Amino acid sequence: MTIKTLFCFLAIVVAPIEIVAQERAYQVVVNVANPVSRLSRAEVSRIFLKRQPSWKHGGSILPVDLERSSKARIAFTTDVHSRSMNAIGTFWQQQIFAGKQVPPPEKSKDEDILNHVRSNPNAIGYVSAGTALGSGVKVVTLTQ
Repeated sequence: MTIKTLFCFLAIVVAPIEIVAQERAYQVVVNVANPVSRLSRAEVSRIFLKRQPSWKHGGSILPVDLERSSKARIAFTTDVHSRSMNAIGTFWQQQIFAGKQVPPPEKSKDEDILNHVRSNPNAIGYVSAGTALGSGVKVVTLTQ
């Protein structure tokens, strides 16, 4: 196999992997009245770990999680927190035991997350990619 052939093979095999890796299994949402349209992954992680309690424009942030078994939650946890579900579970156990914080409330379905965000202007959540949002919520663009 020549080097040129090897590069062609790698281009064919690796390119689709990069495209799939860029597609997310979730989308972060906020109330349509929230002026936020972009957040870094680090900011979103701090919000969901309750290390950033207030929006820059004012008001307490109200994060809401999908239930632990949700594919979107597993993808969100891996992508945003760069940790496993077990590691995040341990983090919350330590926070609770130390009397510091409790985890965000959990909802069982995407629609429950959307309803929560619609009814709370300071809420933030995430739903499965491709979920029809309807009115009252908007997607937040995640940056590095």
